[in-house]
Formats: sequence, C-alpha cells, structure tokens
Amino acid sequence: MRSGRLGLVAAGLAVLIAGLAVVHLMQGTAQVGAGEVLRWATGQGSDEAGAIVLASRLPRLLAAVVVGVALGAAGAVMQSVSRNVMASPDTLAVNAGAHLALVVAATAGFTLPLLGAAGLAFAGGLAAAALVLALSGLGGTGAVRLVLAGTAIALALQSLTSALIILFSEETRGLFAWGEGSLGQNGLGGIRTIAPVVAVVLAGLLLLGRKLDLVFIGDDHARMLGVNVRRVRAGSIVLAVLLAACAVTLAGPIGFVGLAAPAIVRLATPVVPGLHRHAVLLPVSAATGVLMLLAADVGLRAAIGSQGALEVPTGVITTILGAIFLITLARRIRVSDTVGEPPAAGVRGGVTGRRFGTVLTTVAVVTVAAAAGATLLGDSVLLLGDVVNWLSGQAGPIVSTVMDTRLPRVAAGLLAGAALALAGAIIQAVARNPLAEPGIIGVAGGAGVGAVTMITLVSGASFWALAGAAGLGAALAATLVFALAARGGFASDRLVLIGVAVSAAAQSLIVVMITLTDPWNETKALTWLAGSTYGRSFEHLVPMALAVALAVPLLYGMRHTMDLLSVDDHTPRILGVHVPKARLALLAGAVVLTGAAVAGVGVIGFVGLVAPHAARALVGRRHGRMLPVAALLGASLVCLADALGRTVIAPAQLPAGLVTAIVGAPYFVWLLYRTRTRGNTAPRRPGWRGHAPHRRVRTEHV
Repeated sequence: MRSGRLGLVAAGLAVLIAGLAVVHLMQGTAQVGAGEVLRWATGQGSDEAGAIVLASRLPRLLAAVVVGVALGAAGAVMQSVSRNVMASPDTLAVNAGAHLALVVAATAGFTLPLLGAAGLAFAGGLAAAALVLALSGLGGTGAVRLVLAGTAIALALQSLTSALIILFSEETRGLFAWGEGSLGQNGLGGIRTIAPVVAVVLAGLLLLGRKLDLVFIGDDHARMLGVNVRRVRAGSIVLAVLLAACAVTLAGPIGFVGLAAPAIVRLATPVVPGLHRHAVLLPVSAATGVLMLLAADVGLRAAIGSQGALEVPTGVITTILGAIFLITLARRIRVSDTVGEPPAAGVRGGVTGRRFGTVLTTVAVVTVAAAAGATLLGDSVLLLGDVVNWLSGQAGPIVSTVMDTRLPRVAAGLLAGAALALAGAIIQAVARNPLAEPGIIGVAGGAGVGAVTMITLVSGASFWALAGAAGLGAALAATLVFALAARGGFASDRLVLIGVAVSAAAQSLIVVMITLTDPWNETKALTWLAGSTYGRSFEHLVPMALAVALAVPLLYGMRHTMDLLSVDDHTPRILGVHVPKARLALLAGAVVLTGAAVAGVGVIGFVGLVAPHAARALVGRRHGRMLPVAALLGASLVCLADALGRTVIAPAQLPAGLVTAIVGAPYFVWLLYRTRTRGNTAPRRPGWRGHAPHRRVRTEHV
C-alpha cells in the first residue's frame, strides 16, 4: 500500500509537470503548436521551431524546473529543522538578504561571474536566516513569532534595497520587477552553471535524510540514537540557504514557493504512508515546487498574454497564491487562550497625573523641536530669523521658495505620523495583539493598492480621487483581514498571519500594475510606495487633517471602551458595551486614518507599531493617556525621518518611509527579543503525521 500510494503521487506529479511543460513550450509570441514541440523534442521539428524553443522558451522552462527544485527542497529542510510549518526562504528573510547582497554588488559596480553572485547571495541569505532563527527560536514553537521576525527583517532589508535602487537608478535599472522574481533568461548559460550546484546540494541533503527524520521527531530522541543534532541542524540550514541563494541568483526572489510546496506535501502525509521520510519528502517537495512555478507561469501567460507576461514577474503570481495558502494555514493553527501583554509596557499600573503631565509636556516639546529642526534643515539651511521674516512677509525669494516647499512637507510628516500612530493604537486594542499595526495587518497595503490603481488606470486623476481610492482600498483590506480572522474566534495570532498574507498579496498587485502600465518610471513608483513628503502642498494635508480631527473626539469618547476591549470580550459585555459595534466604529476610524495617511504621503511602515509601544512604556496602558502621547511620538518620528532623509545625503533624498522602516525594524526585533522565551502559537504538527487535529479551548466567545 505504501509503495503503491507513493508511486501514484510520483506518477501524478510527473504527468502534471510533463503536461504543463508542453503547454509552457507552446506559449509565446510566436505560434508553435504542440505537434511542432513534440516533433522538435524527437529531433524531427523544423529549424524555425527549434530556434524559437531553444532561444527563449526552453531556458524559461528549465529555469522554472531548477528554481522550483531549489525552493521546494529548501523550504522542506527549513520546516523540518525548525519544526515549524511556517519556515521558508521567505519567512526566514533569506530571499530578502540575498536580494540585498546582489543589489549592493550592482550599486558598487561589481561584475561577478554567476557562481560568484550565487556566493554573495548565499552570504546575505545566511546572515538574514541566522538572525530570524535566533529571534524566533527552534523546536516547533513560535509560528507567529517566526513570521513576524521574518517579516520585520525582510522589510528592513527590502527598505535598504529600495533605497539603493532609488539612489542608484542607473546602476540598478530593471531590478524593481526582477525583485519579485522573474523566470526570463538570456540563453542556457545561467542554467548550466546553477543546475549542477542545485543537484549537488540536493544530493547532500538526501544523504542527511535519515538524520533529518530523527531531528524532526525530537532532539532527545535523535541524541539517544547518536545524532549530533547541532551539527545536522547547522549543516542542513547552510545547504538549504545555498539552494535558496541559487534560486535568487538565477531568477530573483520568487515568493512563497518554498513555503507552500513542502507544506502541501506535509499535509498529504496522513494519507500517503512513508511520505514523511525525508528521502521521499525532499524530492516530492522539489517536484511540487516545479509544478507550482510552471502552473503560475502558464496561468500568467494565459491571463495577460505572452507579451504582457514578459513584463510581469512570475513571482507576483506565486506570491498571491502563496498568500492564499498562508491564510489557509493561519486558519488551521492552534489559538492561544491568553492575551498577549505589550512587551514595551514597562509601566505596569497607572501613572500619577503629575507624571503624565510631565511626560506629555516633554513629548510635546520634542515634537515642536523636531518640527523646528525639520523646517530649518535641508539642502538649504535656514535661520530662525529667516522664518520670522517669512512669516512677516519680508523674506527674500530664496527663503520664500524654500519655506513654501519645506513647510508643507513638515506638516505632512507631523499629520501622517499622528494618524498612523493613532491607527496602530486602535488596531492593537481591537485585535488585542501588541504586534499588530496598519502595515503588518495589510491595511496600509490595501490603501496602496487603491492609490496605485487610481494613478495607473485614471490619467490625470485628482488628489481627492487618489485619497478616496486609498481610503477604499484600506477599507476593503481591513474588511477582508478582520472577516477572515473573525471566523473561528478572532484570535489575535491568526489576525497577524492573515494580515501578513494580505499585505504580501497587495504588494504583488502593486508590482503588476506598475510593470504593466508604467515600467519606465520605477523610481517614482518606489519613492511613493516608500512613503515620501516630496512635492506636497497644503492641499494634500486636508485629508489627513480631517481624519485626525474626526478621530480625536471619537477616540476620546471611546477611550474607556478601548481599555476594556484590550482585555477580553467578557468584561465589556458585562459592563454594557456592545462589542461588535464598538469594534466596527474603532476599525472604521483606523481605516480612515490609514487611508488618509497613505493618500497624503504614501506607505510608511512601523510608525503604528513603535509609537503606541513607546507611549505605553511612558504612561501605561490607559488609552486616555496613551493616545495623545502616541500621536505626538508618531508625529515627531515621521518628521525626524523625513528631515534625515532629505538632509543626510543632500541634495539626494530618501523617502521617510524607508528611514522609519530602517529605524523601526530594529525596535520591532528588540520587542521580539525581549519576549523570546514566551510561548507562542504553533502549527498543528499532529496534522502532519496523521493524527486528529487539536485546538485549545478559548476562554472567551465571540
């Protein structure tokens, strides 16, 4: 029975891959039918058909095979070593680290042979994976922690990559779309170089298969049987990262194949005996990766045509499919019956009125100082006397020009920071998850999709149309995330995982729209998506000012409700709070704030996470005191980030969103490090081995 079912799985994969390969060779800008492809394969085809197949289609097909094998096997090893179904080259930030290393080489003007580039990508990917694993831990716990740590590290590395692409647009031209993963190849040279490396590394992993079986069962059991767990684990991770680095070198960072392919295979282990053994699991996961890539590429060409598929990266489709699969996994995990306490909430109880007044005054002074410094500093340094003369109408043309362009930027940073901080505080209270924020749970990504849709599809769209589209996109993303998370108990861990998936899918949709409509304007698109105050006028401040003005009385009136909602569901019900209506009102406010901020300055990450945490550490968890402090901290953070972005490397500029990501990601990592010993949500490992699934009983009912 075992050999029969394994044989059926192998035969089914072989038939599907062969069929998709034939269809893949048939697709293209030139007409080559199935008969011609088969005749060419047997050496009887025409020279014209053979030239078309060999020049463009066969390299793309073989690239899908090599990359699929590398990512599928790498993901399987990473999941086994960490005993975590969420582990993959994406969630361990391997792809982001490898991509950054290659972009650094491009900006420095290094011309490396393909194996040299693979080695550089390997070094970057290995460093990122080591950091993520150190933060998330091993041993089958911390699925959410691993995803959050990987997301934070990947976002920081991607921010650095985007900064380099913006600053060195000539040296890095074409790397924007390639950064999503493209199977396009110039001949067979790259495949001839990378394929043997992948084959040798895969053979090495197969030799470690028996030891990996024992390590996956448990460290103690493996040690009793004479396995050096640390050595096997370290060697396996190094080989898996090398596979992922080879895939990035050949085709760019293709997303989620390394997560979905082995996870799908593991889900089939209860009905296919013997599939859990790594001697079988690794090649089947590799074949599943090939199948996923071929299906994504064939589907992309069928949907938008062969010419359009040359511009849209295949990794966009795999990311969207992988996001759907991640949502499915998130709905299968066990949920914790405890509510996470904000790690940064160093103030356990309340604070005295005098201390609150002192903290609020200090933060307000810091915000005013940040605004003043941002007004005076830049490519042209001003003095306070220049500002006084400008206010009195006596300034010269140079000072007037600088002030007319700089002051709206400063005000935009202040308003955007306050709006995002308030939105983050709302989402953390409603979700009861201290690690939730508009960027991580997909609301900012939805706003970005709405804004980019308006920019790319409506020629000459007004700013108000852009703001409305951003608000609508944020509302749709929030509705999707919270609706999916609400089913099954509205668990905060599930909310974060679903939000990460929606955010990744939103980013892929943005790449599709940009590459199909405006492929030659990558720098402008990257600048807006990274969050920039460049070119803002006072008209652009109106949506953010209105959103903040509407949110302040709403939050002031519901400050006690937010205190209750952040505890559990029972307490507010007992005290007469209608929980669904309160959640809906608060989430609507968060969506409006996020949409207005994205429409005004673009996508800025981590502000909604850092500002509320810092506010809790200063004044405690009571929202009546935390919210104003968080708003001021968020305003000063974005204002300072914008000032640094346009001052440090003047006359060149960095978007404020890149600076906040580079600054906020280490803070996020520090939060994870502080709580690294706490329990977290784990995937349902029993479901991998054929046992009945288990679920913890929640103490509250929604």
